[in-house]
Amino acid sequence: MKSDRSASRKAQPKGSSGLALSREAFAQISAVEGIFLSAEMTRDFQDFDRRNLSDDERRHAIIEKYGKPKG
Repeated sequence: MKSDRSASRKAQPKGSSGLALSREAFAQISAVEGIFLSAEMTRDFQDFDRRNLSDDERRHAIIEKYGKPKG
């Protein structure tokens, strides 16, 4: 008899990927690839936390500051 694995899983919010990494865990994984945040980027993320920005607000701020210029 096959077990029903989906029955044992918790329902996830619509659009959820099911996995969220802490900033520290992501930094450790990125370090393996030789990728590190600059001091300025670290300050930006600390500022986002201090201001309690939403995901959309963070994304907008990053694109405004680091995105490619239009034109």
